[in-house]
Amino acid sequence: MAVNTLLVKAYAINIYLYGNRTFATIPTEYHEPVKQYAAQTFTQEQIYNALVNGWITQQEYDETMAYKTA
Repeated sequence: MAVNTLLVKAYAINIYLYGNRTFATIPTEYHEPVKQYAAQTFTQEQIYNALVNGWITQQEYDETMAYKTA
């Protein structure tokens, strides 16, 4: 299945900024593109806040930050 870039953006915003979704609630093929988008678009503080608020797991945080430093 092709990944829709508008959905990538929407999923990232809803996971990292609002906590309305989790990675468990989105299709698997969107996991990595959403993490890449978040790393490129959101600040380290925004990503960390998602972790602190429980919207992403430590593993998801680490994977997202790996894209930020790549």
